[in-house]
Amino acid sequence: MEYTETKEVTDKVKIVTNLGDIIVELDNNGNAPKTVENFKKLVASNFYDGIIFHRVISGFMIQGGDPTGTGMGGSKEKIVGEFLYNGVRNTISHKRGVISMARSQMPNSASSQFFICHADATFLDGQYAAFGKVLEGIETVDAIAALKTDRNDKPLKEAVIKTMSFVK
Repeated sequence: MEYTETKEVTDKVKIVTNLGDIIVELDNNGNAPKTVENFKKLVASNFYDGIIFHRVISGFMIQGGDPTGTGMGGSKEKIVGEFLYNGVRNTISHKRGVISMARSQMPNSASSQFFICHADATFLDGQYAAFGKVLEGIETVDAIAALKTDRNDKPLKEAVIKTMSFVK
C-alpha cells in the first residue's frame, strides 16, 4: 500500500531509518490511549528524529526512543503504564511486529522509549503497554535485529531513526 505524509495527526506513523522504513498503526481501540497520545505528541514535535535504536536483541525486540542513546534517557514527561499489572486492561499481545513502551521497573516510568517485537514475546503481556503494530516494514525490523551488538545489546553499526512522520 502507498502511504503519503501528512501534517495531520493520524493513527499511522512512518519511521524512516538508515536501514529502511517501518509503518506502524497506533491502536485506537482504547487499550492504551495515554500511551498513544504521548507517542503522537512526540512524533509531532520531531522528538525521535536522529535517535538510534540503542538496544537490539535478535529474536526478541529492537528498542529506541532515548535521546541519550544509553537506555537511561527519555522525554520530560512520564506516563501511566497502561497494562494489567498496573490495573489497566490492555488486550494487545506482544506478538511479532507489536510496538510497546519500554520502562524501568517502576510501572509509571514510561516516557519516550519504545520497542518493536522482533518475535512473539507474550511473556510481556500485562507488564508493558503495547500500543500498535507494524503494518509494513517488518523486513526493516529484521535488518535492525540482525545487527551485531556489543555485550550491552547496543548495535556496533548505528540504526538511526532519521525521521518519524504521520501518514495516511
